[in-house]
Amino acid sequence: MLDSTANILKLLGDKTRLSMIGLLSHNECCVCEFVEVFQMTQPAISQHLRKLKDAKLVNEKRKGQWIIYSLNSESEYYPLVLDVLKYIPSQAEKINEIEQKGLRGDLNC
Repeated sequence: MLDSTANILKLLGDKTRLSMIGLLSHNECCVCEFVEVFQMTQPAISQHLRKLKDAKLVNEKRKGQWIIYSLNSESEYYPLVLDVLKYIPSQAEKINEIEQKGLRGDLNC
C-alpha cells in the first residue's frame, strides 16, 4: 500500500497532471481540450492521460471518434485526490478560456 500511495503522489507531483486532475474534478474533457489548455502536443497530453488512466485515477469513455476523460470517483485513491485538490487553485478559469474561444464541448477537434 505504501508503494502504491507513493506512486499516486508521484503522479500528482507533476504540475500538468495535477492540473488535469483539477480540471477533471469538475468537468469531463477530451484530449483536444487539454491540448488547448496546456498548449502541448496531442501525444504529450495522451502520455499524461495514459499514466493517470493506468493508475485508475481517470476513466475514459468513447463518444463517437473522441475519448472523453473524467475523474474516477471509484478509485481507492479518490479521497486522497480530493484532499490534494484542496491545496491547489481552482482550474475553472482554464475551462472558461477555451469556452470563450468556442473550443469547449463541441468535439470538433
